[in-house]
Amino acid sequence: MTLLVHVATALSDAARQTVLRRAAAEAGARIAFLQGADPTLVRVLDELHAEGVRDLLLEPVTTDDPTFARSWVGRVAGHWHREQVDPPTIRFGDRVISGREARLSSPAWETPPPHRHHLLLCRGPRCSARGSDETYRALVLALVEQRLTDADVLMAQTGCLFPCNHGPVAVVHPEGAWYGPVRPEDAGRLVREHLALGRPVDDLRIVSPTTSTEGAS
Repeated sequence: MTLLVHVATALSDAARQTVLRRAAAEAGARIAFLQGADPTLVRVLDELHAEGVRDLLLEPVTTDDPTFARSWVGRVAGHWHREQVDPPTIRFGDRVISGREARLSSPAWETPPPHRHHLLLCRGPRCSARGSDETYRALVLALVEQRLTDADVLMAQTGCLFPCNHGPVAVVHPEGAWYGPVRPEDAGRLVREHLALGRPVDDLRIVSPTTSTEGAS
């Protein structure tokens, strides 16, 4: 008998846990997360292997880019497969995980890439509920329009960044400039002013008792 495993791949899927867990239960499946929530895919595979399950089917369930989902489910499952003695058969779409999939390590990932700015966007539960998925898409489009590459702006989606009342929250380093709420209509201005020209956008800034906009550039 084949056991079905629903795999949530996007960081924002952590904010949809209730829906995803219910859907898995209705399908008679286990739920696993690649990032942002538990149980992780490798933990679920460990548990099923210990239970003696011999045939698994992995099915991505996510709102994320399907190409990303296919790539990383295969990588992680392949990594797990290589480390096992007598692993079960793991089916993923129309292929069988063999352990020959691309590895988690690469010479290109040995050190942080060079960059002028590090842009972090919160994809935690509150920010996701307030539309950080749309903000993310608007930021990516704005970076493309300004012809900014990873060498200019290294962008990452994260879990909770605080302070949640200002969600969606974004942070620009090395300045340590916290912004929020950053809505899709704010993305272009944030990219043009701060990331392209180096001028923080003061009316979007979140100022705490320990930070100041003075001297930021």
